[in-house]
Amino acid sequence: MPLPKQKHTKSHRNRRRSHHALKVLKLASCPKCGQAVLPHQVCRNCGSYQNREVIDILAKLTKKEQKKKAKELETQEHEQEHKEEK
Repeated sequence: MPLPKQKHTKSHRNRRRSHHALKVLKLASCPKCGQAVLPHQVCRNCGSYQNREVIDILAKLTKKEQKKKAKELETQEHEQEHKEEK
């Protein structure tokens, strides 16, 4: 197996690693529930995209979970309305 003939300096190592940094995610907020969402993606919390409900998230839940989730969504919408009024 080949070995390096000379030692790479710290600056050479650091220059090579300069492209390894992770980029910061750019998040938008859902206009319906206020949750952080990736741009151009459906909100996983309320199932809406561009102020339209695209996915019925309550359909896959049990009855008990549906009631809980519906109540959460109502409170979030109510809070959003109050924020817009101010």
